[in-house]
Amino acid sequence: MGVMAQIHENSINTYSPYSMYGLGELSTPGNVAMRSMGGVGVAMYSQSMVNMLNPAGYGNVAQQSFIFNFGLDAGHYRNQQTKYGASSTSDVKTAYNSVNFHDIAFQFPLAKGVGVGFSLSPYSNVGYNMYNDELSQSITGNLGRARYQYSGEGDVTQVKFGVGWRPVKKFSVGVAMLYYWGDIERHYRAITESVITGSGIYSNTTGIDTYDVSKIKMQAGIQWHPIMTSRRMLSFGATYDLGGDLTPSMTKYIYVDNMLTAVVRNEEDNSLPLRLPRQATFGTYYQTLSIRAGVDFIYQNWGGENSGYHEDQGEGVAVGYTDTKTVRAGFEIVPKGSDVRHYYNRMAYRVGFSYGNNYQTYAATQVNQITITAGVGLPVRLFGNSSVDVGFEFGMRNPASDKVLIDNKTVGLVKQHYYKLAIGLTLFGEDRWFQRHKFN
Repeated sequence: MGVMAQIHENSINTYSPYSMYGLGELSTPGNVAMRSMGGVGVAMYSQSMVNMLNPAGYGNVAQQSFIFNFGLDAGHYRNQQTKYGASSTSDVKTAYNSVNFHDIAFQFPLAKGVGVGFSLSPYSNVGYNMYNDELSQSITGNLGRARYQYSGEGDVTQVKFGVGWRPVKKFSVGVAMLYYWGDIERHYRAITESVITGSGIYSNTTGIDTYDVSKIKMQAGIQWHPIMTSRRMLSFGATYDLGGDLTPSMTKYIYVDNMLTAVVRNEEDNSLPLRLPRQATFGTYYQTLSIRAGVDFIYQNWGGENSGYHEDQGEGVAVGYTDTKTVRAGFEIVPKGSDVRHYYNRMAYRVGFSYGNNYQTYAATQVNQITITAGVGLPVRLFGNSSVDVGFEFGMRNPASDKVLIDNKTVGLVKQHYYKLAIGLTLFGEDRWFQRHKFN
């Protein structure tokens, strides 16, 4: 990987060298309340919150109600890389801020024990700008100073539509259709200081790869509540996502900059041999009148689905795909939800964490991911279920090795810290929303 450089030209949804390949940086699913608890919720039973993780939860919606959720994210990314020279080393640091939409979701009943859910949320984001200076004497001796630049931006959005059914009080099932769509654009540019064209005109070479993603897959889920009383509940949940070919259509352009820009290569209707993973999620959730706690385990077989697919870019960094295992845990407490005098006793206080690995390896080196989360839920009115949720996330991406050897050169891998602030709105439409009013 080359030295990092900050992007100024465009507004992007992430700023990470780990978004340089494949689909980019994967987003954590769920609304702000769930993500403030580390992202848990596959087993969560709720009649006042959309369960964006498990379609079986759609069957728990109360009759004559409507739930709406909306969320925004703001992020601050800090990247650090060690640059190894012939006789010395130095640290290169960059930072970037972003603000973007995270999710829209709603849920409503169709019949007793049957509910419908819909959500629109980011699946992955791409945003980076890197460069690498050519140090080979055989090249610099003929061309002078040469620099290779790599930049990209784009995103993939997930649209989810599902139905949940609760045939008995303590058990529910659900199925959902997941549709992925988006565009990613990646630029590669070689810049030289010397005259290299036969006409004696300064020239640079630029390549542009564009990816168009459009794919449907399915998800199934279950929930079981062995303990379900008016004061406490213990729940178990699981989901399974079908994998399959993603094969985004790809168009490649290569052109030369001089007085008149000329396209020297144009390839269309190609496809990237990338497959979406099969995913299995298991979780447990415990809740009383004042506390909630949950643990989820997520397995994705990115490596199994893409075992023969590798990407090479930027000084020959070999990028492969690997299976991921992630553990998420969270806790929430509402000191006294019925306190009419003290608003802070009716607020929800949340903490959580997650630990796992990135779905890509860099020169066979794994990148570990750790997040710590916290947040509060601010009730809109007394004895109501509508709320404004605020969440904070601190994350780290640390490679298992600080440096790798590529073409007999020592290259430092990037360490990343990021901070995210999220604001969400949950509106719960109660029975009177659906009552016909009479006027005298």
